[in-house]
Amino acid sequence: MAISRRTLLKTLVATGIGATTGAGAYGALYERDAIGLTSVEVPVADLPPGLAGLRIGLMTDVHRSRWVSAEDVAAAVTLLLAAAPDLIVLGGDYVTWGDPAFVGPAAEALSALAAPHGVFGILGNHDSDREMADALSDKRVQMLKDARTRLTINGEPLHLAGLRYWTRRPADVASVLRGATGTVVLLAHDPRRLRDAAALHVPLVLSGHTHGGQVVLPGIGPLAARRFPIVSGIGRQGRTSIFVSRGVGTVYVPIRINCPPEVAIVTLTPDPADRPA
Repeated sequence: MAISRRTLLKTLVATGIGATTGAGAYGALYERDAIGLTSVEVPVADLPPGLAGLRIGLMTDVHRSRWVSAEDVAAAVTLLLAAAPDLIVLGGDYVTWGDPAFVGPAAEALSALAAPHGVFGILGNHDSDREMADALSDKRVQMLKDARTRLTINGEPLHLAGLRYWTRRPADVASVLRGATGTVVLLAHDPRRLRDAAALHVPLVLSGHTHGGQVVLPGIGPLAARRFPIVSGIGRQGRTSIFVSRGVGTVYVPIRINCPPEVAIVTLTPDPADRPA
C-alpha cells in the first residue's frame, strides 16, 4: 500500500521520532536549520559553448511559517547571494498551505535576491495563484505561470519555461514549451514532470517539492518520496537531465533527519554524449 509523505511524517512523530528525544530532537533543533550550499555540474544536451559554465542559483520550498522564520530564510538568501550565480530561480512553496499571514513576509524575506540575468519564480502546490505571485512580482521576481521567457547570454538564447504545479496534462506542458528552440530549462515544482520534459526533448529540468524526503531513515531511505522519479540530486531520463533540490523549509512536522536543507548552484556543462566518437 502506498504511503503519503504526510502520513509517514506524522507516524514518525507518533512512534518516537518526534521533537523531544533522540534523532527527532536533533532533526528539530539542529539539522532543519543547518542550511548548506550544494554545487553541482549538470550535463545539458546540445549545450552551446556560450552557455557552458552558466551558474543557476536554485532556491525552493521555503515554506515560510511559524516553523520557518525570517532568519531561516535570510540565512538561505545570504548563502545563495554569496555564491554569485548568473541567474536565480525560485522553485515554489514559499509558504505552507497558502497561509495569507506569511505571503508578504515570505516575499519580503526573498526581496534581497538579485543576479545579473534576473530572478525568476514558479508556484508550488502550497502557493496561492494570485496573492503569492503578486507579492513576489512586487519584489522584482519574474513569475512564470505556465509561461516562458527568452534570455540572451553570451550571444546564445536560453529559454526559461515555468509550470504551475497543477499543470500536469502532457498537452498543457507541451503548450507552454511550443516554439522554444535551443537550450530550454523547465522550472517544474514537481519532479514528476521529468517524463513530460523527456518526451518533449527538453534538456534540463529544475525541481523541488520532495524536500529530499525530509526524513531519511538509515537502511530504509526516504519512504515519503518514493513516488517521485528523483528524490534529490541529479537524475536523467533519455537525454533530459534533472536536478531536484531538498529545499529550505519543512512541512507537516519541523524535522529533518539525514536530509539537511540546501540552496544550490547548478552549473550547466556539455553532455559527454555530444562529443564526437
